[in-house]
Amino acid sequence: MSLSFPVSIEKNAALIRRMSELGISENDLVETFTRSSGKGGQNVNKVATAVYLVHSSSGLFIKCSIYRTQGLNRYKARALLCEKIAEWKFGVEGSKDDLERLRIIKRKKDKQRKAKKK
Repeated sequence: MSLSFPVSIEKNAALIRRMSELGISENDLVETFTRSSGKGGQNVNKVATAVYLVHSSSGLFIKCSIYRTQGLNRYKARALLCEKIAEWKFGVEGSKDDLERLRIIKRKKDKQRKAKKK
């Protein structure tokens, strides 16, 4: 069974390749859908767009409600799960999100320090 998400063919193929490299099978995943919250208007209030993904072999889980559509959230949840499993298996630290968060924190501290000087 080939997965198909509403993203480009290249991104789809890259995700499937990444999942196979990490040994993640679709049979190991338990996927449930819930209603999302936040931005998105009536769509998120009426449609179950949030994805809750559990990898039964490792016990790791992801909840993704970034996008307004269920298809994109399914894709992103699998991508995030791949990052989390790679970090768990290989001890890879410093994902893109972590690095960006640290940059933002540093900018805020610099701004506060400069404001105190004035």
